[in-house]
Amino acid sequence: MKIAVMSCIHGNSEALDAVLLDIDQEKAEKIFCLGDLVGYGPEPNAVVTKIRSLNIPTCAGCWDEDIVEGLNACDCSYPSLLAEKRGKIAHEWTNQEINPENREFLAQLPHSFREANLAFVHGSPHSNHEYLLPELDAFAALERVLSTNADVLFCGHTHVPYVRNLDGSSLQVCVKGEGIEEQKIKFNTPLKQIINVGSVGEPRHGRPNATYVIYDTDTQAVKLREVPYNYQQTCAAIIEKGLPAIFAWRLSQGLEYAERADDPTHVCTK
Repeated sequence: MKIAVMSCIHGNSEALDAVLLDIDQEKAEKIFCLGDLVGYGPEPNAVVTKIRSLNIPTCAGCWDEDIVEGLNACDCSYPSLLAEKRGKIAHEWTNQEINPENREFLAQLPHSFREANLAFVHGSPHSNHEYLLPELDAFAALERVLSTNADVLFCGHTHVPYVRNLDGSSLQVCVKGEGIEEQKIKFNTPLKQIINVGSVGEPRHGRPNATYVIYDTDTQAVKLREVPYNYQQTCAAIIEKGLPAIFAWRLSQGLEYAERADDPTHVCTK
């Protein structure tokens, strides 16, 4: 069976429509979504309503969680005070814009879910706010997958797609302690995989195109899809709605934009 997995739509209905059309052309039999339906983008209600109408299994993203529960990320999660100010502007605007039905839908989204040997999360199995970066220590990455009791872990949150194979037989851990001779323990687990599906509505891989993944459950083949769309229309809507103009710029470039921290103590080191 071919499945489509997408994430991080961020109120960008133009990108969502383009990806749904591409999914249809790819003849995927089922669609999964890894959250962050809202935030930054100008059309949060249109996105949530579409996901609801299509009955797409969806887990909660950090933005979805924050709109329901209020801002609860650690205070140092922004790289600078200016970036934090813009993030709060986007949160307050989205919080006022979202309608009651869609807010209730966001409130009912699970943190994660499973389908056969596949696990789906937004950030990581531990937290919606944790980034599973491709350079994450191999032991830590393998632990994240093993914690789900699945073979393949789909995630988003970073807005940059990648596929990482984890061969547990190649990992060793040194164990030592008082009165204990140092031992090297080798892990022997089947091959595990982390698949980051990137972002539909706010890509950060250097191009404005939306990204998502097609996965074949029979062959385990992974296809990273990159879909062009009319991002200029979304950029214009961002400006029109009064959201920070830098959101339009970074969408057009497919890049993160973060100033150097005003105060180094404000940078998250957790």
